[in-house]
Amino acid sequence: MKKAVLSRSLLFSGGILFLLDLLLPVRGFAQQNLVKYVKPIIGTQKMGHTYPGATVPFGAVQLSPDTDTLSYELNGKYNGDVYKYCAGYKYEDKTIVGFSHTHFSGTGHSDLGDFLIMPTQGRLKLNPGTADQPGSGFRSAFSHANERAEAGYYRVKLDDHGILAELTATERVGMHRYTFPKSAAGTPDSHIILDLMSGIYNYDDKNVWTFVRVVNDTLVTGYRQTNGWARTRTVYFAMSFSKPFKGYGQKNFDAPQVYKGFWRKFDQTRNFPEIAGKRIRMYFDFETAEGEQVQVKFALSPVSQANALENMKAEARGWDFDKLKQQAQNKWNKELNKIALDAAEDDKVNFYTAMYHAFINPTNYTDVNGEYKGLDQNVHRADGFVNYTTFSLWDTYRALHPFLNIMQPSRNNDIVKSMLAHYDQSTLKMLPIWSHYANDNWCMSGYHSVSVIADAVVKGVYNGDAGKALEACITTANHRNYEGIGDYIDKGYIPAENNRTSVSNTLEYAYDDWCIAQMAKKLGREDVYATFMKRAGNWKNVFDARIGFMRPRLADGSFKKDFDALSTHDQGFIEGNTWNYSFFVPHDPAAMIELMGGAKRVASRLDSLFTMHLPDEFFAETEDITREGIIGGYVHGNEPAHHVAYLYNWVGQPWKTQERVRMILKMQYKPTPDGLGGNDDCGQMSAWYMFSALGFYPVSPGSDVYSLGSPAIKSAVLTLENGKTFKVETQNQSDKNVYVKEVYLNGKLLKGHSITHSDIVNGGVLRFVMTGKIK
Repeated sequence: MKKAVLSRSLLFSGGILFLLDLLLPVRGFAQQNLVKYVKPIIGTQKMGHTYPGATVPFGAVQLSPDTDTLSYELNGKYNGDVYKYCAGYKYEDKTIVGFSHTHFSGTGHSDLGDFLIMPTQGRLKLNPGTADQPGSGFRSAFSHANERAEAGYYRVKLDDHGILAELTATERVGMHRYTFPKSAAGTPDSHIILDLMSGIYNYDDKNVWTFVRVVNDTLVTGYRQTNGWARTRTVYFAMSFSKPFKGYGQKNFDAPQVYKGFWRKFDQTRNFPEIAGKRIRMYFDFETAEGEQVQVKFALSPVSQANALENMKAEARGWDFDKLKQQAQNKWNKELNKIALDAAEDDKVNFYTAMYHAFINPTNYTDVNGEYKGLDQNVHRADGFVNYTTFSLWDTYRALHPFLNIMQPSRNNDIVKSMLAHYDQSTLKMLPIWSHYANDNWCMSGYHSVSVIADAVVKGVYNGDAGKALEACITTANHRNYEGIGDYIDKGYIPAENNRTSVSNTLEYAYDDWCIAQMAKKLGREDVYATFMKRAGNWKNVFDARIGFMRPRLADGSFKKDFDALSTHDQGFIEGNTWNYSFFVPHDPAAMIELMGGAKRVASRLDSLFTMHLPDEFFAETEDITREGIIGGYVHGNEPAHHVAYLYNWVGQPWKTQERVRMILKMQYKPTPDGLGGNDDCGQMSAWYMFSALGFYPVSPGSDVYSLGSPAIKSAVLTLENGKTFKVETQNQSDKNVYVKEVYLNGKLLKGHSITHSDIVNGGVLRFVMTGKIK
């Protein structure tokens, strides 16, 4: 066998740049040990909302530093600055307040930040202090020069305390290793603080209740319940120390109550083993020698303290931190090795970054014994599947779940089963909209679980009862009192006076209904197919032919008079304007093009979208859209138009799809500290990158067709779950040669601009011949 070629690459994970050694296989030979993590470099994103912490692929624990404690509320109103802390970590900050165990990756709203731990030395302080005066509390200054991040590992020097903090994780356990300075003579002045009131998007009443039991001098268990984005969210924990603490205590920051109860007989502030309240911070005192390491294992459970302890025993026996770190990195190696890439250095950085992001969410929400908390707040056992949570479906149905159907089909099969379990437990009998931690937070629009389910059924990924899945989709789509569905069914559109996002909801419902129709067709349900194909045409009812745009329509059938085609605020769309949303008919581009005046006219409209100037004033009131994510008027940093560059394939100008895709890849994804032009949104932005870099994209999930673009890589080998490989090869690849002269599938010239799912999963070779000239 020929020797593999050694190259070096950076892996950028939002707030993290990872330096990788990649062993790229010589073509035709098997890949082995492709990824090894060394020499990390820290970075950030202007709007990425990711965290530089320790997690394993799809793990329940995302252990990461939090850099401030901003409240969601300020003077009784929303505090806009809190948006910068959706993931807890902000690169520009100079201080760290601690390390919490749960985080979202790249979301535009937030929750979590559970169980913050902070090591300190010296006089005990139980408030976090302020960023400009970190010494007034337990927070610490830090420098990026003393910060290191790798997949599955994080470390930082806490300058104010002289403590080295290191983090790693298993699926359900976060492990901390703190290297302390020497304690003052005979004084246990080394502390580990457990902040049970800290959180992300926090406010005074968010903590509903907290309970803690100090079992012995090395073991603590408990839980906390919060009322935030998830209305009723309970997380249980077990916390174990590698060294017995000398003493412990707590401070209760609850507002004074009239009723004191008879617990007042005890001094609960010091060495009292049973603690309860809404706003509690605890501390544990140690006496340390110079350079002594104190380790903490912190296990989570959605079910019970006992299950948290069982999770810890199953996944993190003993105190070998380096072993757990290596296990975490082996798991990342296994996943990232599924695609072996040959590309320019920056493109490798971007691709493996994207792959890392895509394998963070959804997250495992099952204890090692198979139990989980259901939407009904009861305990269930996952029978024959792993239960998942963190479903940012308005984002991820577009590309992340289709990507998982190729590279992680068994996992996506479990994700679909998790959605159906959610439906079974729902008193409303609805599939998830945006759900996390046994709650639906009802964020965003559409009922896009049906897209994920239909895509899995149509592509043969789902192996459960497809008939039952179809009924769950139908019931969800007929829930008349949810966000205008009744009006949508009766009128064929949602009247503007009844719903502020009436147009985008109508468009998204029409697409979802088409997905239901495709699933029904697959299952031979012609009656359902006919009904939902008719509904899938409802997008036409909000198209105003006089102006050529989608537009809010009133209950009397007339179009709303006051209308601004450029504005993203109060124009009938959620997080977008009509320039982007008017192209949202992914399930029937041909009909859309005909209604808009034909291929030539639509091509011109697409050109205008990518070349016009959208002044800041038109998206100033939309948090999720910033200048970095905009090309012309096309908003790549938000999701609704992610398929639009591929529409040139339908208007007879595929070279413009190729040109636009390569432009977006270069402009919106960079291996720099601010390299992503918008929120990653639980992997959607990253999945778009991977598909597009490979040369194809799922314009309409629910179909088995992928539209061809322009690959940005030299070659890629996808090792599929069924044991087959799908290879993408390019000839004459370069930054200048962005146009596709010819495409061959298994040696046969393709005449169209698409491939199918079976073309990929059956294995084979897709070869692009590139050129610098428009074909």
